[in-house]
Amino acid sequence: MALKELEARYAAKRARDYKLADGGGLYLLVRPNGSKLWRLKYRFDAKEKLLALGRYPDLSLADARLRRAEAKIALARGIDPGAKEAPASLMTFEAAARAWHDNRAASLDAGHASRLLARLERDAFPAFGKTDLRHVTSADVLAMVRVVEARGALDVSRRLKQHVSQIYRFAIPQGWADQDPAAVLTDLLKPKPRVRHMRRVGLEELPALVRAIDQYDGDETPKRRAVTRAALMFTLLTWARTNETRFATWDEFEGLDTAEPLWRVPAERMKMAREHLVPLAPSVVQLLESLPGHGRGGFVFPGDRFGQPISQNTMIYGCYRMGYRGRQTVHGFRGIASTWANEAECYRPDWIELALAHVDSDQVRGAYNSALYLTPRRRMLEAWATLIEGMIAPSELLREPGDDAKASLNQRVLGSSPSASTTFSMT
Repeated sequence: MALKELEARYAAKRARDYKLADGGGLYLLVRPNGSKLWRLKYRFDAKEKLLALGRYPDLSLADARLRRAEAKIALARGIDPGAKEAPASLMTFEAAARAWHDNRAASLDAGHASRLLARLERDAFPAFGKTDLRHVTSADVLAMVRVVEARGALDVSRRLKQHVSQIYRFAIPQGWADQDPAAVLTDLLKPKPRVRHMRRVGLEELPALVRAIDQYDGDETPKRRAVTRAALMFTLLTWARTNETRFATWDEFEGLDTAEPLWRVPAERMKMAREHLVPLAPSVVQLLESLPGHGRGGFVFPGDRFGQPISQNTMIYGCYRMGYRGRQTVHGFRGIASTWANEAECYRPDWIELALAHVDSDQVRGAYNSALYLTPRRRMLEAWATLIEGMIAPSELLREPGDDAKASLNQRVLGSSPSASTTFSMT
């Protein structure tokens, strides 16, 4: 059976060397130190030989297969592929991009220069960083842009296309390239959608939404107001779906009195039918501990009827009562959070997708681990909670409405907290 990309990516080190075969003599050798090396076994002149192709992921599965095909062609012509001379050194896209960045860095703000390089390292270099500048095609650049667009980061995708063109304008006069493959892509960039199926406000309106939730007074009784307000704030802070919040029970929460509290959502309540772990920020723990039913079992957000959770419409009607009918849905909270995380450009797409419980349906994901990236996801959700807390005054997530918010925001909504911007790395 042919090897799949995710099998190679998530192959774990063991006490001894082991192989992941792709067929045709090609296999990935996984060493005890965690390194992954492509090897091609073949026969030439009645002797079995072994050809080292390169290190994964520097050499992708697709590129390794291409090397295998080239070796087979050489064998068919009576040439030993292992005896070929190493190719001459080329000016790769990554090398040219770093030279361009070094040339510009002195004229840029340090933070802007760092973000610019981080975009390239996250999206462009993995796509075609090792490719000779002359061999990067418009289709290569467009494919990279489409991946970024697919995660909702439309502004980032446009910036990346612009950066690629700038790199080629830097390279062409130096004889490294002949033309800019990104020049013809302007009309192919994905426009912002006119219709949102799950309505949500923009990031610039998030502070007003947060304060509306914090001061929610739309239900008839204090108890119902408190439950609705808590459910809305909890959903916003955890990026949960409506039913995940509705049916949450106290026995799903672990370590609320520790440094690493978790919400373990069982597989039967998840859209993808897989267990989902949600790292809880301190403010979420504070919210939970303030609820009347804390520690007594049953539903975290009980409804009016004994033994039943809040209804399917409780939170969406709460949005309506706050004046957000047609502008903001509960599911749209996830869209706001996803946009913030993607536009912040310091969180890897894998972290964001796992936090949203988005899982590829590919069968390789059968080895899906709900605890994957827990530490960076925890830091990401803590940064999000810090941002949300900064929009509320005084600094308590739950309080009775009536106190006017007097503190102004000292940072743009798109900015991340100091901890997020300084402790995160792309490695």
